[in-house]
Amino acid sequence: LLFLKIIWTSSSSIARAVNILWPFVPAALALYFTGTGPHALRFSLAYIAMVPCANLVGFAGAELARKMPHMMGVIVETTIGSMVEIILFLVLLLRTENDTKYYIIRAAILGSILATMLLCLGSCFFASGIRREESTFDSVLSEAGTGLLLMAGLGLAIPTIFWHSISINEYGITQEDLDTRTTRLSRVIAVLLLLAYLVFLWFQMHTHHGIYDAVFARDEKRDVDHHKERAKAKLTLTECVVALGAAVALVALIAIALVREIEPVVEESGISDPFMGLILVPFVEKAAEHLTALDEAWDNQINFALSHCIGATIQTAMLNAPLVIIVAWGYDMPLDLRFEIFEIAVLILAIITVGNYLRDQKSDYLEGFLCVITYIAIAVAAFYFPTLPAVSGHGGEHAERSLLR
Repeated sequence: LLFLKIIWTSSSSIARAVNILWPFVPAALALYFTGTGPHALRFSLAYIAMVPCANLVGFAGAELARKMPHMMGVIVETTIGSMVEIILFLVLLLRTENDTKYYIIRAAILGSILATMLLCLGSCFFASGIRREESTFDSVLSEAGTGLLLMAGLGLAIPTIFWHSISINEYGITQEDLDTRTTRLSRVIAVLLLLAYLVFLWFQMHTHHGIYDAVFARDEKRDVDHHKERAKAKLTLTECVVALGAAVALVALIAIALVREIEPVVEESGISDPFMGLILVPFVEKAAEHLTALDEAWDNQINFALSHCIGATIQTAMLNAPLVIIVAWGYDMPLDLRFEIFEIAVLILAIITVGNYLRDQKSDYLEGFLCVITYIAIAVAAFYFPTLPAVSGHGGEHAERSLLR
């Protein structure tokens, strides 16, 4: 009981509000195991149930991070928060038989990047701007973050540009050969992105950790609820591990239930694949990160909030996406990084927009509002994108429905 009390009372006010959704978890699991109820109901329950489970993952990660140095704690907390996304990607890859999963995964990768970079960061700027005229953050976070986002965007765009450049010209190669080359190129890009991310971790945790630790130490002192937070009961290391294990197990079960209903819901409800992949799936993936960052921004810990938003975005692009490509490679699945022109154009423009807002190391509610409006515009475009009939698959062996064609 004390364990549950700490989880409830030591969470932020936003996280405690999310805890009222816990009754949806047993309801979603009951319908999953019994197979009863319409697909739309099963999808809705699983979708809502994912939020408190992801919130528990985030809380356990935050409690674990408290026991570490600042920089290491931020990285561990961000990585644990991304576990929901990794689990969902792997469930989509390994637990579904239809080849549409490749399109869903690719769309979810970009959708997750856009949601964290525009919706989450914009919400943080807006929340912080409501309580104070202007918030300032350290240049080490904005400069490194912007550079890595541009590099990641370029890396993700290369296979798309490669495929489209060859497909519209006469190079004397077959469609199957082009798809094979694109898949191999994507695997190389995935390895390079993963290598770049590991070097970035070394930069943060070893050669320049003192700079980052000093930034976060100053930010911690600016927390308006600093004394209240220190007075709250904390989980022990063992309790953190138990909470994290239980949360991950629940997330895995809910993810399986959710993924199983995606295809029937798309077919029956009229929701388009673009909206499902780019908006709905990513929105629930990063629920824990969004709640954590929003609470930090509200408490004037803008550097912590920025590190969670930009850090989670970089992690999706340079760790999670490469990992799912490499896992698919190990299973000999033709998953690549060939996105649609619309997706890549939106991604690059979003990176440039956010980079422009980060350049002066200042934020206010107007910049936050504009980021959120930009995300809403992308969501509306995804909503109106149609789901078209089957087209040729990447390997030429299966019929797939394109998400963004």
